[in-house]
Formats: sequence, C-alpha cells, structure tokens
Amino acid sequence: MSAKTFPISIIRRGHEPYTVTFDAMRAYTDGRHAESEDQLWIVEHGPVYTLGLAANTEHILNAHQIPVVQTDRGGEVTYHGPGQAVIYILLDLKRQRRQGLVREFVRKIEQAVIDTLASYHIRGERKDGAPGIYISDAPDKGAKIAALGLKIRASGCTYHGVSLNVAMDLAPFSTINPCGYPDLRCIDMLSLGISANLSDVQMQLAHQLQERLLS
Repeated sequence: MSAKTFPISIIRRGHEPYTVTFDAMRAYTDGRHAESEDQLWIVEHGPVYTLGLAANTEHILNAHQIPVVQTDRGGEVTYHGPGQAVIYILLDLKRQRRQGLVREFVRKIEQAVIDTLASYHIRGERKDGAPGIYISDAPDKGAKIAALGLKIRASGCTYHGVSLNVAMDLAPFSTINPCGYPDLRCIDMLSLGISANLSDVQMQLAHQLQERLLS
C-alpha cells in the first residue's frame, strides 16, 4: 500500500505586520495534527529587522525608526520590507519523510529561488556556509538577492522561510551587516534591470517551492 500524499497549499496573506505573521506561524505549528495541511504563506511586510536565535545585535549598525524583532529562526539579522517576496514554509518533514535531511531541504528551497530567478534571466548561485542566493554574474557577482531562515522543531515541523528581493528600497540593508556579514551588498531584481510584478514573482516562487518540496 503506497504512502498517503500530502499536498502543499498556497495561502496568500497579503500585506501583514511581521509580528502578526510570526505569532500565526507558531500558533499554526502548535496546533498541528496528523491531518494538518502543509502550507506556503505568501506575505509582504512593512519595514522590519528580524533577528535569528544566535544573532548578534551589534550587526544592527543603525536601526533608525525600523522595528527590531527577535525570532526563533536560525541565522543572523535580516531586513523585510515592501517589494520583497516572502514565503513561509509550514511543513511536517517527518510526515513528508524528509526528517533529518535538513541540508536537502535547504537546497531544495535555494533551488526554487535559483529557478525563479532564471525564469527572469537572472543567474543566481549558492555560497558554501552562507545560506541564501547570490548573483553569479559581473558586475553584481556576490550581491545577495535572497535570504533563508528556518525553524525546524523536534517534531519535524517547520516554519519561517525565504525572502526574494524584487523591487525594494534597499537602503535599510546598508545599516546592518546582512546575515552577519559586514559590507555584504544586497540587491533586488529591479536593480538588475528586471521590472517584475511582485504578485507574479510570489506565485512563481511558490510554485517552484511546491514542485521541489514534493519531489
């Protein structure tokens, strides 16, 4: 008898304060049971800096008036803001028979970003030891265009996710050390000459994630 297949639903939450989404992710995960849906949440946030569990607050050079929120994801400090495609990944890895394969899980998320960028003729690449996606071609080689941060509970349930810079005010990245790296340049698709509709990029990334996370 074959194992039951659990699809991954796409949920559009629109423009939502980060703390509202953060609380909702934890509440959904707390209440999960054997038949709970795996979901991808598409969200756009107002300006906010978020800190991972091991984040050093010294990497926030000047927050100005932007809120700073401590989270329970991995990683360092990052910025979310309007014009960024953010997708939170609420999966039961144990049920999907992926528990323990965290590296594979991360690589699938990164590949979804790489393939999304490729559909807009942008070449992205991974960097060893630095989760996320970076531009692979000069003159912008090494600039970071997507960030990744996850929480994986002992139960195998995940939340938090991935953000892809589409058409943003990039200035807030310049007053932090993004992901803990001084002088790391962050870039968006618009700066690379790609004028893309945020909703289209969100759905393209969500569909790429669906395809890879179910494979």
